[in-house]
Amino acid sequence: MAVHRWEDVRDRRSPEMVERARKKADALSTALQLRELRERRGLTQEQLAERLGAHQSGISRLERRANIHVDTLREVIEAMGGELEITARFPDGESVHVRI
Repeated sequence: MAVHRWEDVRDRRSPEMVERARKKADALSTALQLRELRERRGLTQEQLAERLGAHQSGISRLERRANIHVDTLREVIEAMGGELEITARFPDGESVHVRI
């Protein structure tokens, strides 16, 4: 098997490959943030599942998902005792803040 330097491989990536890698990293970041948020609130997956009327395995899958529907995220945040708010920021400096 040939050995390649990372710099050489990285430099040959297509824009599509770079975008796919970015999306995977974003999805992983989102999943980690949801798990970390649950942990910071002092909740186990089992406790959160009970609050949501779900199974622990469902919470585990939710925390690994790349994309979460806004209404699902709202339900999870509310089960943790919070309130979901979304802010959209635009290049011209305008921001729109919406409580969901």
